[in-house]
Amino acid sequence: MVNKEKVLLAGGKLKNDDNFQASMEELRELTFACDMEVVGEVTQNLDRIHADIYFGKGKAEELKELFEEQEAELVVFNDELSPSQTRNLERFLGCRVVDRAVLIMDIFARRAKTREAQLQVEAARLKYLLPRLSGMGINMNRQGGGSGLHNKGTGETKLELDRRKIEERIARLERELEELVGRRQNQRQKREKNEVPLAALVGYTNAGKSTVMNGVLKLMGSAEEKLVLEKDMLFATLETSVRKVLTEDNKSFLLTDTVGFISRLPHHLIKAFRSTLEEVLMADLLVQVIDVSDKEHAREAEVTRKTLEELGAGNIPVLYVYNKIDKLTEEEYSSIRNTCKEENSIFLSAKSAEDLKRLIEVIAERLFKENVTINLRINYNDSKWVAYLKENTSVSSLNYAEDGIYITTNCSRVIYEKHFKDSEYMVTSV
Repeated sequence: MVNKEKVLLAGGKLKNDDNFQASMEELRELTFACDMEVVGEVTQNLDRIHADIYFGKGKAEELKELFEEQEAELVVFNDELSPSQTRNLERFLGCRVVDRAVLIMDIFARRAKTREAQLQVEAARLKYLLPRLSGMGINMNRQGGGSGLHNKGTGETKLELDRRKIEERIARLERELEELVGRRQNQRQKREKNEVPLAALVGYTNAGKSTVMNGVLKLMGSAEEKLVLEKDMLFATLETSVRKVLTEDNKSFLLTDTVGFISRLPHHLIKAFRSTLEEVLMADLLVQVIDVSDKEHAREAEVTRKTLEELGAGNIPVLYVYNKIDKLTEEEYSSIRNTCKEENSIFLSAKSAEDLKRLIEVIAERLFKENVTINLRINYNDSKWVAYLKENTSVSSLNYAEDGIYITTNCSRVIYEKHFKDSEYMVTSV
């Protein structure tokens, strides 16, 4: 059995920070995701974070004593530390010190599977490191992390690079990312050309987005390899996955699973993963999954809303999906239903096939609410339109007559106005 790195958690509660305890609990979960063992916690009510060693002198002494008493190896702070705070704390405590941002970037590094995600994480970590090089001296060798941190070894090597080499490496990473982003944009353009609507699953990390996605795919009879990674842990999903969903009345739309959000998400990571999260900006509908069994679900929903606004997706219509109702008592469920202010909302358990069928119906209703039913007569020499309509619309009748092919279909207003509104094929429209 591998010995886990023993860590102390540290955080300062500022006035009016009602979410402090929840963020400290998240910090504990983040350390767990990094295979660390929490052996103690030190917090302090503060009017302001001290610029030198974060805490006041007395609390810093208390932290040092507890560190020695528990034989800890690392101190993890709940806030992003400045380069000078990190250096001062390491000198004062005589140990390695990391912050929330380092933990989250470490988890991203562990979970990144695609080339794009790996490049994004590396670029974020190098940008975080760059201002922390100056004056670090011997401390540089200790910043790579211990047994719990993914960047041990490779991280230490990076920290020994000089500023110029790191800047050159960042530039190379960004060039390669631009190429990958260009390819994905081409894929998006192909999707737009086919005019298939897109719904994006968004929400706080571990809210159940991947469980919803897999439940929908299983209803569609999708093969096992089409399913996305589903695990009860923070940031189980880093890569954007897009899958086609076919409704019972033959309407099709795309459903995408996205990276989960979290409070105090490092700025460098938001910037690095912006290209991946751009999938959200292309969506016709945001399906915000909320873990209603989590007592912090209202705060988590607000973090998601603010993050979406920061990404520029604040104006996209939202369907609120209150997930995990199977974990609630009847009284809790009734109370939450009564206090829910969102009109565009649905309550479900992602484990229930009936609930997921209803979700698909509601998503389709939102995506196709401006659809039109049209009757067409297609000339035989233009029969390519038959294949197009079968692929991109909901065909209800198809008859081959002497004077042409008669089709009744339900299609999006975009397809109707772009291809058929004033065409010779149009017979009637509803």
